[in-house]
Amino acid sequence: YQRRVHGEGMRLHYHPQDFIQVNDVMNQKMVAQAMDWLQPNEDDVVLDLFCGVGNFSLPLGKRAQSVIGVEVQETMVQAARENAAANGLDNVSFVAADLTQPIANTFHKEKVTKVLLDPPRAGAFEFLDTIIKIKPTQILYVSCNASTLARDAEYLVTKGYRVLRVSLMEMFPQTSHVETMVLLRKKKKKKKNSALI
Repeated sequence: YQRRVHGEGMRLHYHPQDFIQVNDVMNQKMVAQAMDWLQPNEDDVVLDLFCGVGNFSLPLGKRAQSVIGVEVQETMVQAARENAAANGLDNVSFVAADLTQPIANTFHKEKVTKVLLDPPRAGAFEFLDTIIKIKPTQILYVSCNASTLARDAEYLVTKGYRVLRVSLMEMFPQTSHVETMVLLRKKKKKKKNSALI
């Protein structure tokens, strides 16, 4: 099995039991929008959570200094590693980890600047405090469940992030299946004015 990714000539190999977006046309639009919104560059270290077999990680790797993909299923992590190697990306690494558990210390030393997360329907609430401790400047949240996205985005806003952009993508016309993308940015701390005496 293989599939074209983001119109950049990259190939994504996957097993039939791996999770993958089945609407390829909309998936390519989603990946293109993610690259446009995050604007990854050679100074960025991007953390791609719930990365699957590298759907977002690989295009990010073409632009960023480095990308760390995290996925719970070891078989998908192995497929993602093989996809990175097959596409000549040596700046993309993958880790198997349960994202319902805190693992912030693992990523603090990596100096992560941006986070992309595409969690399952249950959302990523258990991992949000870990993301906050990492202190990325931007978070791009991709979700197939508007209610868990709203819960998680509201929590991130209370922790110092603000919503910059929101978009809906209709994955399957005339159904309720949509993907929502929300871009959040860390609020800048206001400097105190020092009065001259």
